[in-house]
Amino acid sequence: MMESLSHLGYGFSVALTPFNLLMALCGTLLGTIVGLLPGLGPINGVALLIPIAFAMGLPPESALILLAAVYLGCEYGGRISSILLNIPGEASAVMTTLDGYPLAQKGLPGVALSISAWSSFVGGSIAIIGVIISAPLLAKWAIAFGPAEYFVLMVFAITCLAGMAGNKPVKTAIAAMIGLWLSTVGIDSNSGVYRYNFGLLGLADGIQFVVLVLGLFSVSEILVLLERTHKGQTAIKASGRMLFNMKELSFTLGSTLRSGLVGFGLGVLPGAGATLASAVAYVNEKRIAVKDNQFGKGDLRGLAAPEAANSASACGSMVPMLTLGVPGSGTTAVMLGALTLYNITPGPLLFERQPEIVWGLIASLVIANVMLLVMNIPMIRLFTKVLSVPNWTLVPAIAIISSIGVYAVHATTFDLFLMVVIGIAGYFLRKMDIPLSPLLLGFILGGLMEQNLRRALSISNGDLGILFSSPITLVGWALVALMVVMPIWRIIRIKRSGHRSPT
Repeated sequence: MMESLSHLGYGFSVALTPFNLLMALCGTLLGTIVGLLPGLGPINGVALLIPIAFAMGLPPESALILLAAVYLGCEYGGRISSILLNIPGEASAVMTTLDGYPLAQKGLPGVALSISAWSSFVGGSIAIIGVIISAPLLAKWAIAFGPAEYFVLMVFAITCLAGMAGNKPVKTAIAAMIGLWLSTVGIDSNSGVYRYNFGLLGLADGIQFVVLVLGLFSVSEILVLLERTHKGQTAIKASGRMLFNMKELSFTLGSTLRSGLVGFGLGVLPGAGATLASAVAYVNEKRIAVKDNQFGKGDLRGLAAPEAANSASACGSMVPMLTLGVPGSGTTAVMLGALTLYNITPGPLLFERQPEIVWGLIASLVIANVMLLVMNIPMIRLFTKVLSVPNWTLVPAIAIISSIGVYAVHATTFDLFLMVVIGIAGYFLRKMDIPLSPLLLGFILGGLMEQNLRRALSISNGDLGILFSSPITLVGWALVALMVVMPIWRIIRIKRSGHRSPT
């Protein structure tokens, strides 16, 4: 422990140089802006800055500090459009919409933004402490997860979705199944056969995440806004209070701390990512909050949980990247590419040969986390001004930003038409009270499930027994069974209590 603190002190001596402080400040600001724009997210933000950082001749520690600050900034920024407009800036912000947007509809956007900023700060702090104390140990633990273990983990995440929609497990399951089906569209990577593309070449590469998320959330939200305007409904009004109070802080503290630990634990797993961490954290908190449960209707705990898990997972994903050379998320995979540009080989020897890079990066996470909190809290009143924009201005602005985000992926008009079609379908799903978040998470996890299942079966020559061959998989299947049984048991209990109640 003392040795780690000594190394951390050296890291701060690197990160606190004026130039590296400037890199952290620029990264957090750029990351926040990129994160709040629908369709971009941390992967795009980091990928765009790598060639710029390399062309500027930045030293490797400064380049990594800049990229890490952008990563954390994007996780912060993604919550803004999720809370204010019900449009997640990127995949990990999907869960934030479930309770963040209802809070904004209740006239509490400032409270929602401030509690999410605080939860992100606490979650990031928990993860940074975890990185400092136990990075080598957790890296060894992550090695124990092979393709079979990851497949079971994804199945568990899918079954957890049933806990997101209260007493609507059937509709939630339908949404998740639609998402899984959409994840199979495109060319089969093994056989090269087209799947569910209906003869359209535009679907040969599958449905892009940006197209799906902006169609489901942005276009459908535009249609809902137009419907409200036609019916004469008034716009959302923001209350005068822009910050949470001590009662709200204490109410969410337990959820924030637990979710920070969950997010860090899942962030250490290579490939798990913030999306899975936020989903698991949300379901976990919903099951804990049995009484006075308002999840999905504007519960502050339902907002604090995914936000803490997002930031914790982002920091935790640095562990396998630095200690094993294995990316913990899509964004750290891009950062790993930045290391190769500088001829740096991540792994255990990196801690000994180039400690200024490792510990300078870890120290910069602390600095960037504080910067983001200090920067975002004063800007909450500015962010909430979005709600005062009239629909005749807001709707075209959302449409333009969404169209630019989609067109930037492949530069094809097909994706624009597909976004509109998906948006119309999403609008009708919302009218049928079918939740969209499980659909999107099913789509994200579906590709990972298929990849890991195929790898596992390749290792075992087609023997399904590999899915039950380790203690981790057995525990995973037991949790899956529990997640399947619990919604059914809850419905039976509700029906029985209804029969027993006096007429």
